[in-house]
Order: sequence, then structure tokens, then C-alpha cells
Amino acid sequence: MSLTSLNECIMIHFMPATDQLTIRSISSRLRAALEREASRRGQSLNKTVLALLTERLGLAESAAPVEYDDLDELAGTWSKSEAARFDEDLHAQRQVDPKLWQ
Repeated sequence: MSLTSLNECIMIHFMPATDQLTIRSISSRLRAALEREASRRGQSLNKTVLALLTERLGLAESAAPVEYDDLDELAGTWSKSEAARFDEDLHAQRQVDPKLWQ
């Protein structure tokens, strides 16, 4: 059995001898999201679905390291005296005014 598209439905059927899978009842929203992701990746819809399943199930052989856009590059760059001064300043800011919590 092969891939069949009916309006908002894709039928996917598993055929063990050929390692193929059929998925049925895919909503138009899911189909559109998959197509957008395939376009973003510059891949076919089939390759994108396979990649997403592989990634989500933790089966990727060599996952690329996740790169965050945060302050990781600054970690460990302060001297001990700078870190101590920062901790002192934070301590002052963490004082709770009991009058505000009545």
C-alpha cells in the first residue's frame, strides 16, 4: 500500500518487508506544520518526519550540541574578588522588609 492523500488525511501503512509506515488521520494543522518544518530544514516531508521522530525518541546517532543565546560564555570569568562583591550586593538586595509582608 502506498501513501494516499484525501483532503486533510494522509494514510500511512507499515509494510515490514519494505520498512514503510502509514499514518492516518493527520489534521490539516499538523500537515501544515510538518510542511513548514520541512521547508525550514530544506528537506522533503518524508525526511523531516523521520528526523523529527528520530530526534524526539532520542535515537539520533550524533545529536548536534544545543547552543543557547544566554550568558554561558560569561560563567567563570569573574575574579574571586568580583564574585565576592557581587554576592555581597545580592545579599543586600535579598533582605526582606517585614513591614511589606504583613
